[in-house]
Formats: sequence, structure tokens, C-alpha cells
Amino acid sequence: MKKLLLMCCFVIGISAVSRAQGGGGMRMSPEDRVKAMQTQLKLTDDQTSKILAIYKASAAKRDSVRNAGGDREAMRPIMMDANNKIQAILTDDQKAAYKKMMEEMRAKMQQNGGGGGGGN
Repeated sequence: MKKLLLMCCFVIGISAVSRAQGGGGMRMSPEDRVKAMQTQLKLTDDQTSKILAIYKASAAKRDSVRNAGGDREAMRPIMMDANNKIQAILTDDQKAAYKKMMEEMRAKMQQNGGGGGGGN
């Protein structure tokens, strides 16, 4: 019984560590992403609802590509399309802040090695 409990604790610990290292930023839900944007860009309710719809559609497309065995390069056009649609909704000031936000996110991902990892 003690061995089983110890094994369960070990598995949970490994799961927690791998999830923490896995860079959950790219896997935010559409609602979480919009909530972050709403705070940083001061979106109107109309902008919020439109951007949420864009993120939901984009997530569905990315999931279908991922399930079909696609890689990051196959998802790039989907992400670019969503980005263009979002920028069309934003004001000029919001576009500048959005661009800065995206650059910071990109730099953070590069600094973290883009997830994955494993090397000595």
C-alpha cells in the first residue's frame, strides 16, 4: 500500500514539474487570452466579444491541424490570420500596445527555449 501511495505521489510530482516547464502561455484558453488583452489594451465590450470569437475559431482550427498531425509551421497561417483580424478591430493606440505585447511574448518564448527542452 505504501509503495502504491509513493508511486502516485511520484507521478503527480513529475506531472506538476513537466507542466510547469512546458510553457503554458501558448495554451491559454481563448477566454484567458481575451481577459489579458482586455486589461492591457482597455478593450471595449464590442471589441472583447469580437476578439473572443476570433480566438475561439483560431483555437478550433489549430486543434484540428494538431489532431491531423500538423506541426507549428502548419499553424502559422492560422495564427497570422487571427492576428490580422484582431488588428483590424483595434484602434491605433491599441495596435501599438498589442504589437509590444506580442513582441514581449515572443521574446519570453525564445528565452524559455519555446517549451520542450531537454539537454545536458
